[in-house]
Amino acid sequence: MSFSLAHLSDLHLPVPSGAIHPLSQLAGKRLLAYFAWRRKRRRAVSAAALLADIVAAGADHLAITGDLTNLGLPGEFAAARDWLLALGPSEGVTVVPGNHDATVALPWADGTGLWSPWMSGEAGGAPFPFLRRRGAVALIGLSSAVPTRPGSAAGRLGAAQLAALPGLLEVAGREGLFRIVMIHHPPLLGPGGRRKALADRAALCRVLARHGAELVLHGHHHRPLRGEVPGPRGPIPVLGTPQALAAGHGGPSGWQMLRIAREAEGWRVAVELRLRDAADGMFRASPATVLRVSSGGGWSSATPLAAR
Repeated sequence: MSFSLAHLSDLHLPVPSGAIHPLSQLAGKRLLAYFAWRRKRRRAVSAAALLADIVAAGADHLAITGDLTNLGLPGEFAAARDWLLALGPSEGVTVVPGNHDATVALPWADGTGLWSPWMSGEAGGAPFPFLRRRGAVALIGLSSAVPTRPGSAAGRLGAAQLAALPGLLEVAGREGLFRIVMIHHPPLLGPGGRRKALADRAALCRVLARHGAELVLHGHHHRPLRGEVPGPRGPIPVLGTPQALAAGHGGPSGWQMLRIAREAEGWRVAVELRLRDAADGMFRASPATVLRVSSGGGWSSATPLAAR
């Protein structure tokens, strides 16, 4: 069994023409997000170039860990839905939202509910967490996207998701699947400290430590990050990916390809980071890092990983 997963995050897709009208929508935290977008994200990488690179790499599935929008406007959610539709059948793409997708509270039907086809699974809560099986891989989606005060980019899962997550991990574990937990905010304290952190990360780590997973994928920090959290039989690797499209904000743009294969005592995961070269706009791969992951936790790297 071999499965190729393209992991991208923090796309911050261009704000569509007319989406910010009426201007009364730009109030409170959304106004601050608007100024940040004007200052940092107007120079975006071509989404077509990004997708062409993913297709050329031969991805079996796309995993997107949040922040498809900039300001969380209804028009942005609709435009992101159309962008997702253009990728092909929803069975081939899995999405979880990020903090920009919850800049302010919106009715489900006007916001992330528009992305339901890419967030629905065979099992799960209403609507998070969810479980999607793709071959020998289980994609388990969590939402850490909640409205927060101005100046905060923090996230939270809440008691309901934390209570439902163990059941999904156990079901997928009994089936011998490679369990990937997708979340926007990492379960570790990263750059930006508590202002950008997952508030209930300790509770999430306790669930993972007891019930296990093979991998955690996240975005949020706009750079490739590597870490680990405790698992029932050893540490669980945690991988963050760069911003996919927004050039010049927090590091280079890019994505990562994960090639997952079963081995006698667990799994082999080749992680290839693909960063955009600002000189010519082409995506180029770094040497692949090979992780060997045992079922339920525990991993080793054939090449050194950058520290978080």
